[in-house]
Amino acid sequence: MDLGLAGKVALVTGSSRGIGRGIATRLVEEGADVVFCARGREALEDAVAAAPGPGRAHAVRADVSTEEGAAAVVDAARDVFGGLDVVVNNVGGSGARTFADMDAADLDAVLGKNVVPALLVSRAALPRLRERGGGVIAIVASVFGREAGGAPSYNVAKAAEISLAKAMARELARDRIRVFSVAPGSVRFPGGSWDRRMLDDPEGTSAFVEREIPWGRFGTVDEIADVVAFLVSPRASWVAGACVPVDGGQSRAF
Repeated sequence: MDLGLAGKVALVTGSSRGIGRGIATRLVEEGADVVFCARGREALEDAVAAAPGPGRAHAVRADVSTEEGAAAVVDAARDVFGGLDVVVNNVGGSGARTFADMDAADLDAVLGKNVVPALLVSRAALPRLRERGGGVIAIVASVFGREAGGAPSYNVAKAAEISLAKAMARELARDRIRVFSVAPGSVRFPGGSWDRRMLDDPEGTSAFVEREIPWGRFGTVDEIADVVAFLVSPRASWVAGACVPVDGGQSRAF
């Protein structure tokens, strides 16, 4: 299936590794020109160098939890590729593992890692998307934004991202800007949190997989990237405001 992404310009935050890198790479493979964005130089440059084409890839180091960083990556899309059609907000992070350890500072920090970058980048992108007559904004949330589970402040932040995407979708439809969220389940990739847990506690982590994931394995980056590539494409033009789980049946929400 031709997704119709050739010639589109996309921005993917948090794209030096893991799910973000997988999404950005898949969009390049589909012919989009993609701004890869992260704070660290080496992994970011490696991701761009490995992107296979036919689309083009460009690296921008920025902290998108700040207004300056958000503006920098959006401006790069315009300056390097001439505009912007697709935004994928993928920056995130967790915090305290229990409610007993969670306090106001922890919640503020986790919201700042997840919701704030999505808000700032999306707001900075609006003028560029409107210039193109519309576009797409995606927010990568989590199954633990749809239901209880995970670290409590992370749970709150991911639920907020899903809520933000719904609010944006209804308001921005008038500008032909389509917004949705994606809720990945537990995904393992080198250096990621589930990879570290498997190495630190293989027995306990394997028991979690057996108990919580009906397919009996972790998801992969490619499985998430393939779904997001479809959802940001014109082929998914009637998907707006939805939160799409990609979790191998892990979640229990309807």
